[in-house]
This record gives sequence, C-alpha cells and structure tokens, in this order.
Amino acid sequence: MATRIIAKEDWQHYFDHLSSIMPTFLVEIEVAGLDIGDQVEGEWVPMTGMSYDPKDDVLTVEIDNGKVMHNVRNPQQVVVDEDDTGLHSIEVKCGHGHLHIIKLREPLGLPSE
Repeated sequence: MATRIIAKEDWQHYFDHLSSIMPTFLVEIEVAGLDIGDQVEGEWVPMTGMSYDPKDDVLTVEIDNGKVMHNVRNPQQVVVDEDDTGLHSIEVKCGHGHLHIIKLREPLGLPSE
C-alpha cells in the first residue's frame, strides 16, 4: 500500500469525485488524539458520501444512510492509503491535532478520472 497527501486545493474535487463513484460502503471512523485517546465513532457502518466545503472549511462524512454526519472542522491534512486494488483508508488531521481515520472494509476500486 502507498500513501499520498491530497493537496488542499484538490479536496473538494477529490471528495466530490469519490462520492460520485462509490457505492454505499462499510467504514469504521476512529478519532485519536493525546487529549481524547482513541474513540470509535462509527464501527463498520454504511458510508454514503464525503464532501469538503471550502467556505466553512469542513470535511463531512455521511454515514448510516445520512442519519449521522461526521464533521472534521478546519482540516489540516488529508492522506489517502491506496494501491492497485483501490482505496483502503483516509486520514484527516484537524485543527485540534486529532487524527480522523476512515477505514474501508474492502478497498474501493478507483477508476481513472
């Protein structure tokens, strides 16, 4: 597996494209930080989309068929773990220094743009 950093100016396009091609997918969302420890917000729940709003500087993960929105405010860095089989996870560091880790149960195959 290989990791790559997504440039901030590409976040909106990347997540819009990802949401447009992905089926409902099972994900686990973990939030980690020195002040909060490790917390699991969603454990293998359906993810139906992701989006980045540059105006409000918020990355939103829609889970449980839209019943829950996991918001990452003031994201600082987005790192994706992907290889030839697809996307395995997304790590987002927020302005509070917490790491939001979105793990996909099976890799999401990404077609070329």
